[in-house]
Amino acid sequence: MQALLLVALGGALGAAARYGVSQGAVRLGLQGFVATGAINVAGSVAIGACYVLIVERMVLPPEWRHLLMVGVLGAFTTFSAFSLELVMLLHQDRWTTALGYLLTSVVFCLAGCAGGIALARWALNG
Repeated sequence: MQALLLVALGGALGAAARYGVSQGAVRLGLQGFVATGAINVAGSVAIGACYVLIVERMVLPPEWRHLLMVGVLGAFTTFSAFSLELVMLLHQDRWTTALGYLLTSVVFCLAGCAGGIALARWALNG
């Protein structure tokens, strides 16, 4: 039951953060898929760092995995929105934009996750 409550609390925080970032991007005049891509990269960096802190090095208690990795980051990162936006770009015959979005999202999110792991390891060893 405690895990469920931590996931729910984290999910609420992550969803609110996602909404705030999206609204900020709109105010800056950015297209929706740019904000989604940035959120997915930031979430990838964060989940990489959380992995080191919670799972690998156990700097934080295991319960924080439910709160941060499953709850906050599960709600904050928006792979489902990414998928829908990609399909919509394809439906609009914006093939070049869709391919660029797909490739940059995958490459930057993988790099972000690896970077988060490296950053957390560096911080803990420094």
